[in-house]
Amino acid sequence: MQYRSALLKTALATGQALKASFTVGRPTCAGSREYRATFCPTRLHAFADRCVLSARRSVSVSSPASTQTPCATCAANEALDMSKAHDLAAYICSSPIAKSCGVESTEDPDQVAHWEKLGAILSERLGHPVGSDKIDQQRARIYQYYLPIYLWLRMHLQQHKQSHPDTPLVLGMSAPQGSGKTTICEELQHLLSYEGYQAVFASLDDFYLTFDAQQALAKAHPDNPLLQVRGQAGTHDIELARQTLEQLKAATSESSEVAVVRYDKSAHEGRGDRAPDSKWQQVKGKVDVVLFEGWMLGFKPLTDRAAEKAGKDILAINNHLKKYPAAIDNFVDLWMVVKVGDPKYVYQWRLEAEHKAKAAGKSGMTDEQVADFVDRYMPGYVHYLPELYSCGPTTKQPGKVLTIEIQKSRQLTKEQPDQFMEN
Repeated sequence: MQYRSALLKTALATGQALKASFTVGRPTCAGSREYRATFCPTRLHAFADRCVLSARRSVSVSSPASTQTPCATCAANEALDMSKAHDLAAYICSSPIAKSCGVESTEDPDQVAHWEKLGAILSERLGHPVGSDKIDQQRARIYQYYLPIYLWLRMHLQQHKQSHPDTPLVLGMSAPQGSGKTTICEELQHLLSYEGYQAVFASLDDFYLTFDAQQALAKAHPDNPLLQVRGQAGTHDIELARQTLEQLKAATSESSEVAVVRYDKSAHEGRGDRAPDSKWQQVKGKVDVVLFEGWMLGFKPLTDRAAEKAGKDILAINNHLKKYPAAIDNFVDLWMVVKVGDPKYVYQWRLEAEHKAKAAGKSGMTDEQVADFVDRYMPGYVHYLPELYSCGPTTKQPGKVLTIEIQKSRQLTKEQPDQFMEN
């Protein structure tokens, strides 16, 4: 006990010396005891891992109030402090997707410290909202949504490296427009980089046809409204997508170099165009993970009879879709599907994205143009989402699919879908 008390005194003294005011105090998973110390996790992670968290099970200390004014970062982190709700590990494990992600409760101080560090990284990147409701949503978003998904991905990455040590793991994420898939992939990429992995993030959207090619496609099918703008199957350069995924899959040495195309959705007043070569992502070195997302990734083509019944517009789209599994989906090792209760959520989400782009000084579509734009995606959702949700993506493998469901607010639903454990 004297030794543990000394550790806490050292932690307090060090924290005060660095003028870091941040209170951390949580019960253990068993809910039996708690510790309380003063430090800023963004400056004292390593110290906390080694000292403070090692004493969490048996020490209870009340820290004196700091006479220093907390920095903005510390104050924001304190707003997300788990001591005001539940123990960190217990809170993470109470996530609706914890079981599906293979995240289990633990009292291992090193593991909890690592989770805490990852959560702090996400917190710093995603920002600190104002208001109790927004703080609660941000806490859930970080610790019960993004972090469990990351832990699930890392688990599969480690398994993949054992069976395929020289090839990257390709994660295919299928989620509607505006659902937050880009943000999730960006945060997964950052956490993977933090842990020493090179992760490449690419989107199916980046492989849209050039503006001129899209215009030519529209003119060739003047009676098909689904091919007048980018979006549906047939409006992507799937050969470029195949070549890029093939090159990324072969990026197994430090001398590897792959150029990944980028698409500028704000070009031509929101109609979009391929970005110039100078804007493409230049990937150098060995690739560990490829994060590939798309709104229609994993869609299974309808039977010819069903497509004909759906009408000539969908029939044309369906014929194009038949080429996608071989060109794209076959490269995917691990799938994540984000389910929504109503695809019409996309109208609001796409409008929010357009307003955000305009606020950032980019050109974009009017609200009426956005509604017309999303209208052209809806047939794809109507005809292909039911199969995706009931049977899984095209190239799924047993135990290699994570399906989650989100609300209109983009928060997880309390009740989550069953997972696909068989083909």
